[in-house]
Amino acid sequence: MSTMISTGRDEAAMREEIVGFGRSLFDRGLTAGSSGNISVRLDDGWLLTPTNACLGRLDPARLAKLDWNGRHVSGDAPSKEAFLHRAMYEERAGAGAIVHLHSTHSAAVSCMCGLNPDDCIPPLTAYFVMKVGRLPLVPYHRPGDPALGDAIRGLARKHCTVLLANHGPVVSGASLEAAVYATEELEETAKLFLLLRNTPTSPLNTEQVEELKAVFELDI
Repeated sequence: MSTMISTGRDEAAMREEIVGFGRSLFDRGLTAGSSGNISVRLDDGWLLTPTNACLGRLDPARLAKLDWNGRHVSGDAPSKEAFLHRAMYEERAGAGAIVHLHSTHSAAVSCMCGLNPDDCIPPLTAYFVMKVGRLPLVPYHRPGDPALGDAIRGLARKHCTVLLANHGPVVSGASLEAAVYATEELEETAKLFLLLRNTPTSPLNTEQVEELKAVFELDI
């Protein structure tokens, strides 16, 4: 069970890390208003940003703490999208943190017609492959719909990142730093994808992708 993994990290340090990365994402325009949420795995549950909280103005003492049954243990009320994080943690034993944003270019891609639901963005760069891998599309569900957790659970075991239709990405990483960097790489690649929409492109081929997976021991 993924809930048994030991993080070996101090909870106070993790709280400060969430605040620091949240402020960085907000200051650089990757999240706006009270959109988006961040979580980090603990040995006895997980921390999650509160509902209606601005990622640029988080208080480490007020972050929500939940146990592995999803019960609210302490702090402010958790984000209504807590079930997205729980579904990802339950399926990905190596996930130490999760970032969910409504970042502009990734959200724009999520609204497009004709996407490949198994792989929304082609492997335009090696770094996209290394940090994100294949990007499946989760069909539209209204915000807060618990069925969305089940939809994510069906994909999370094989994919560290999913794109929610008409919504935005959910990105897991071994650490919060890794999850944030992968989120940023996805956003930059989504920008490239939109810029190149009407231009012939040459994405990495299967052999090149497999070489990256082998050389860098990627679990994507």
